[in-house]
Parts: sequence; C-alpha cells; structure tokens
Amino acid sequence: MKSRTGRIVAGIIVGLFVLLNVIGAFQAYKFTHFTAEKVMRIDPHHLSTGDKIKAIVFGIDMPRPIDSVKPSQPFETVQLQSNVKLECWSLHADSAKGTVIIFHGYRASKSQMIDRSDEFLKMGYNTLLVDFMGSGGSEGNSTTIGFKEAEEVKAAYDYVAGTSEKHIYLFGTSMGAVSIMKAVNDYHLDASGLILECPFGTMFQTVGVRVKKMGLHGFPTTYLLMFWGGLENGFWAFKHNPEDYAKSINTPTLLLYGEKDDRVSQREIDRIYANLSGIRDLKTFPLSGHQDYIPRYGDLWRNDVSSFMLLTNH
Repeated sequence: MKSRTGRIVAGIIVGLFVLLNVIGAFQAYKFTHFTAEKVMRIDPHHLSTGDKIKAIVFGIDMPRPIDSVKPSQPFETVQLQSNVKLECWSLHADSAKGTVIIFHGYRASKSQMIDRSDEFLKMGYNTLLVDFMGSGGSEGNSTTIGFKEAEEVKAAYDYVAGTSEKHIYLFGTSMGAVSIMKAVNDYHLDASGLILECPFGTMFQTVGVRVKKMGLHGFPTTYLLMFWGGLENGFWAFKHNPEDYAKSINTPTLLLYGEKDDRVSQREIDRIYANLSGIRDLKTFPLSGHQDYIPRYGDLWRNDVSSFMLLTNH
C-alpha cells in the first residue's frame, strides 16, 4: 500500500513538474515572439476567468511592432546586415556636430523614437533610427530583450563610423539602453557618449516584473520563463545583466530615470550608476514613469541631454 501511494505521489509530482515546464515554455515563447496577425494588446487584469486560464497556460499573443508614422523631415531609408537585415531611417542636420544612433524599447519600433530624433536634430546632430529584429521594417519576429540586439547596435555603430563620423552618440530607451550597454561591453565601441533611459538591472528582475503584472507567482514562474526563454532563443538569460555590463563601461554616460517607473526600480538604476566609471551623470524626473520624460519634462530633458553632449563633444 505504501509503495503504491508513493508511486501515486511521485507521479503527481512529475506531472506537475512537466505541466509547469510546458506552461513556462509557452509563456516564454509568447514573451519573446511577435505575431503578424492583428491582435489587441490585452490587460491581464481585464480578462475573464476562462481567458485568464488560457493566458496563463498558453501566453498572450503580442502584435509585431510596426512603424505607424514616419519622420516629418526628409529622411533616407538604410538597410544594414547584422544577425538579421535591419531597417533604419537616416536624418541630417545642417552643419551637424555629430550623429546620434537611436534604439527603441521592448514591443516598440523606430517610429516611437521620432520625438527623440526631432530633439537631437534641433541640437544640431544627425540621427539614425534603428528597428531591432522583429520590429518595424527589420527582419524576424522575435526579441531577446537586448541580448542579441547588442550585435545590431554594433552594426549600426560600424555603419556610422564607416562614414568617417568622429562624434557618435548611442541613445537607447529601456531595452534599447540595455542593448547599448551589452554592445559596449562585448565590442568595446568607441562612442563619444551614451545616453541611457531606464535600463533594467538584470533580466531576472525585468521578467519578474512582467510575471507580477500577469498576476502570477514569482516562484517558479520567473525561473521557468528565464530558462525556456533563453533556451528557445539561444542564450543563457540568467547572465543577461546590465548592472554587470556597466562595470566595463568607461564611456561618458548620461543615465535618465523616472521616479514613478513601475518596471525598473530606483535600486536597479543606482546599481548601474555605481558600476559605471569615467564621466557619468544621473538625472531623475520625479513624476515620470517608464520612458515618458519628454511629455512631462521636455525642457529639463533637453537641458540635461544638451549639457551632457556639449561636455563630451570635443
């Protein structure tokens, strides 16, 4: 009898383990892959009980980010070959002081960066807006939340450097900032400066935030998403940690953060800032959340950014 009961218990444990891993694999795939079908972005808190169960088991489809608008100024479309073919927009300022390469965040595209491009053009800098893989006009349907995107940062940097540009700045928001940090860590890019908006500290922390927003328990869900997401996309997600990349960065860096950010904590930003070396500055915006600095603090953002670029453009 005891032996039979033990086998039943063991079977239940194995079954639960398999089920949790199946759910983790589905969720991780949906977290890192976009669908070309038209689907509405869904708030998990507004789902019915049945839909919540379906979402918990199979994940929620994410629409492929598109370039919904184009720059109002004249621009050139540039195709670059990296790990995938990338589409970029190149815009030119009169008597340019340099070039700013602009990278978007997770579930976004280069069209969401037009407002930043406009500001840099007014400051007298050329801009290159880049679509990461799986977004806008670039190839693919997947994202690695900044890991493989670092190679795409290098491709964009190499392209601009190949034009004999001497003053190259790398600007990124959220995942774009993380991609820049990994690229500088991996490839030692010789940029004039980095402008980083709200990068997360570790992959584990950012996945944990997503899990919490879905109403799921952090353990073991976060670990399963990390494991399967990395396995499905060909990298070890547990080592994707921008706070560690920061330790090898001595490029002049301006770090920007909204104090009401519900995706990246002040503690993560402080750790990144502490690990940077060389010229560095941290500016925070008291009432801003994740990435919404220009609408709330346009004049302050412009002053912080232009002062940093004036300091480092020599």
